[in-house]
Amino acid sequence: MNNKPFLTLDDARRIAAAAEAEALANKWAVCIAVVDDGGHLLWLQRLDGAAPISAQIAPNKARTAALGRRESRVYEEMINQGRMSFLSAPGLEAMLEGGVPVIAGGHCVGAVGVSGVKSAEDAQIARAGIAALGLAG
Repeated sequence: MNNKPFLTLDDARRIAAAAEAEALANKWAVCIAVVDDGGHLLWLQRLDGAAPISAQIAPNKARTAALGRRESRVYEEMINQGRMSFLSAPGLEAMLEGGVPVIAGGHCVGAVGVSGVKSAEDAQIARAGIAALGLAG
């Protein structure tokens, strides 16, 4: 039987703290979500000033990245290139840049989703969070 790593609550806290630090350093009001490999929410925080809708979008970006095992922007790019059928993909609700998978030991163990600023900046915050675990995002 194979073994694989998984995200703990402490990991989620570390990711969120580093992501929050990145957002605050840039004065960005965002929502940060961390999910496990099945897209189930482990952590959600909405920074002061973040739009209420970001609390819906961030977890969905994270879920999309975790279930797809790739950055959520990949789906956005496919749709923008005309693959409109991806809009009906089951379980994928936020096919927008800002969801980044967490890869450890070659396994997707979860993802981070951020919403509230420009999509590339959302992804920057997510990657900063993942880097707190010593992993690339």
